[in-house]
Amino acid sequence: MASPSDRQAKVIDGKVIAQTIRSEIAEEVSKLSEKYGKVPGLAVVIVGTRKDSQSYVSMKRKACAEVGIKSFDIDLPENVSEAEVIAKVHELNAQPDVHGILVQLPLPKHINEEKVLSEISIEKDVDGFHPLNIGKLAMKGREPLFLPCTPKGCIELLSRSGVTIKGKKAVVVGRSNIVGLPVSLLLLKADATVTVVHSRTPDPENIIHEADIIIAAAGQAMMIKGSWIKPGAAVIDVGTNAVDDPSRKAGYRLVGDVDYKEASKVAGWITPVPGGVGPMTVAMLLKNTLDGAKRVIG
Repeated sequence: MASPSDRQAKVIDGKVIAQTIRSEIAEEVSKLSEKYGKVPGLAVVIVGTRKDSQSYVSMKRKACAEVGIKSFDIDLPENVSEAEVIAKVHELNAQPDVHGILVQLPLPKHINEEKVLSEISIEKDVDGFHPLNIGKLAMKGREPLFLPCTPKGCIELLSRSGVTIKGKKAVVVGRSNIVGLPVSLLLLKADATVTVVHSRTPDPENIIHEADIIIAAAGQAMMIKGSWIKPGAAVIDVGTNAVDDPSRKAGYRLVGDVDYKEASKVAGWITPVPGGVGPMTVAMLLKNTLDGAKRVIG
């Protein structure tokens, strides 16, 4: 029999799973098109010229084209006023062929993010960040119209990889509004026993070591060591951290919040960085847009 040191975690390939989901979405979009002559529409609002935001947005637009979702591109200048951004959101709320509205974050400092996001119609909140959607997610027996894309992607990776959530101990590392908090609520809804570890948590190692499922979303490069992981646990690594690497052309490489090399010798399942959670976030955005359209069209 192989000794425990020979254990190799099953790699959860986010690219492959996301591609499967995109194919399912493309099929549904073409059915909507055939039956009703309409397709889902996603409006992407970007303010300013931040390089990372620009590349995220072009990736989202490309993904829309691939599955047959119509994308509406709203590019606003860096110095646009908050009132103008809100007016644009209201315009998109009223536009019947737009089923999802996404405001690319972060917004320039002079614009209040919370104010802008809460103006998006809850029926078109494909990012799942509207306080009403998050509020419903937090309540037992309530269903939000949309779930935030990255947390939804994490759960989807677990379920499509055959990982049982019900009755399991789950530890979420990080408590951000975008990932940590909503993913802990989703795990709770799926009947896991959930602990959230954050920057003020004493002795995180021992808490993480108890977990059957670990969702790492702290934004700390390789913080979670192999020795912190319970043998056979499922590890979903949301972290994307750039670390210096002179051997790479870019001068850096991307790593997660988990020490992948060590962890993959202990865990039962693990997501790589890149190629794990990232592709799922975009796939879930497309899925939310489709679901929003189906409520109106079908």
